[in-house]
Amino acid sequence: MSNIGVIGDADSVLGFKTFGLDAYACENKEEAVETLRHLVKKEYGIVYITEKFYMQMEKDIAKYEDLRVPAIIPIPGIDGSYGIGIKKVKKSVEKAVGADILFGEE
Repeated sequence: MSNIGVIGDADSVLGFKTFGLDAYACENKEEAVETLRHLVKKEYGIVYITEKFYMQMEKDIAKYEDLRVPAIIPIPGIDGSYGIGIKKVKKSVEKAVGADILFGEE
């Protein structure tokens, strides 16, 4: 089974250790980028990144989009959601289907 990692601030990732996930508390973007690089090298299957770090790391994350693993998924942090996860799902569906079939334009 592939490992699952979680990257974010200490308060946001602490609870994930309870579920047996590898949680990495980072204090800044540079530390989070280095942690992601390490997890990619170790071939983690899934890496969750808090939305706060995800927004800061989008260019770094883009380097790994064409890899089979890991799946890099933004999640809300302790501060709440910025809506990035939903936007990413919408973009992926539009790319696959060619239209916005989930949310529609309002």
